[in-house]
Amino acid sequence: MTVFKIRINGRELEIAAREGSVPTILDAANQSGISIPTLCHHPALEPYGSCRLCTVEVEKKGRKRFVTACNYPLEEGLVVETGSEGVLAIRRMILELLAARCPGERRIQDLALEYGVTRPRFLLEDESCILCGLCHRVCSDLVSVSAINAQNRGVLRDVDTPYGQLSEDCIACGACALVCPTSSARRRENIYPLLASDISELESEFLDGTIDGDLGVFRRMFAGRSAIEGQDGGMVTAILLRGMEVGLLDAAVVASRDEIYGATAILAEDADSIIEARGTKYVRISVVSPLLEALHKGRKKIAVVGTPCQIRVVRCLQKAGYFARRFPDAEIYLIGLFCFESFDYVRLKSHIDRLFGLDLAKAGKVQIARGKFFVQAEGRKYSCRVSELGELVREGCDYCGDLVSRLADVSIGSVGSPEGFSTVVVRSLRGERLLEGLAFERQEVRLEDILKLAAMKKKNAEANFAPILAGLEGLGGDGLASGNSAICGRSPE
Repeated sequence: MTVFKIRINGRELEIAAREGSVPTILDAANQSGISIPTLCHHPALEPYGSCRLCTVEVEKKGRKRFVTACNYPLEEGLVVETGSEGVLAIRRMILELLAARCPGERRIQDLALEYGVTRPRFLLEDESCILCGLCHRVCSDLVSVSAINAQNRGVLRDVDTPYGQLSEDCIACGACALVCPTSSARRRENIYPLLASDISELESEFLDGTIDGDLGVFRRMFAGRSAIEGQDGGMVTAILLRGMEVGLLDAAVVASRDEIYGATAILAEDADSIIEARGTKYVRISVVSPLLEALHKGRKKIAVVGTPCQIRVVRCLQKAGYFARRFPDAEIYLIGLFCFESFDYVRLKSHIDRLFGLDLAKAGKVQIARGKFFVQAEGRKYSCRVSELGELVREGCDYCGDLVSRLADVSIGSVGSPEGFSTVVVRSLRGERLLEGLAFERQEVRLEDILKLAAMKKKNAEANFAPILAGLEGLGGDGLASGNSAICGRSPE
């Protein structure tokens, strides 16, 4: 262990560091109870130094200069002043500029007042983003999704999705909203951050039934098997075919097999397309583009079949009024699939080839059950433990704690059902409409199996979110720091 002897504000300090690591001035100040303001810093992310608010004055070999405390490494004998006149003048100027840029952001205005900035001398703008970089860094560096990023230069610099379009990659995990020091992440239409409070609001607005802390809102639950050959009980296929037959649906967004990517989202507008898309694909797809395609083609009754993250995205867009403003006559039905995790198809295909000598693209059926990954091909069944596939899991799945697609109108999966059946969770009146008149065999669900797996997924997500939430302790702002992510949250009972 290395010990640095330094002086901060006249106090002699000894700062211990693990071998191979060098603390920063900010680390030393935090350890010693010395307050240095920050906006762009989060301990779970690499120091960035973009906001400059943590500026301090250092003296080294008789020379003084101003540096950012968050990324300036400690040196033996370093002398630091955190509240000199020069430091305070720099912080006041930064906060004056930010207060003019973001006059409606409480945390910025509170910090400005703390430093005596009451009325900025600069032209007031109507911005919420301070370009601190926290949102896109947590998205790329921790969640590994990279749904948003910094773009452009100079005065045109901004944080946005590619081409400013609705994101095809966002999983609505809420990480960007949690770390954002302003309301900027919450105000963007093309990404969909969800916090626990948002989940409750969405359940109240779109669903109708009993509220359970682990399963979400539901009206009824059963194991069902249709006469249609499909994954397990073939219930998704049966629902879609019946919906089209009776005129309840005129299109459906489903996953179709793709030899290169494993699966791709398509717009199914007839029974043949739906039948062709049967079977589970353990690959995350994007549903936004085909849904918009259907709406622009004039389709008004559309079912979207997707995993929990895809269902969250559509619900967020509904909540924001995106579809209502542009397609007021549209009826969107959400069929959510149970999902513990999805896989990178290219790596999964290569792994299955090495393990079993099989071409995954030609497999008749792929299934996860009882902790194992099953592949059926050429009349034989192969399996390996799911835990062996950890390196193949898609980015972002570790931050999702929703097993049962709790925001869907109907949720369907194999967990908790007898062999050859599907667990069906009806969550809304719209979901009841999808099942109305549908012929199927019914059995009881093993609820304990669902609860056990749901608890495991939630626990994993909470563990991954822990460093993010730990870095927010004591922060002010708009109440986001004290909230929780959507996937870690629990609906009120």
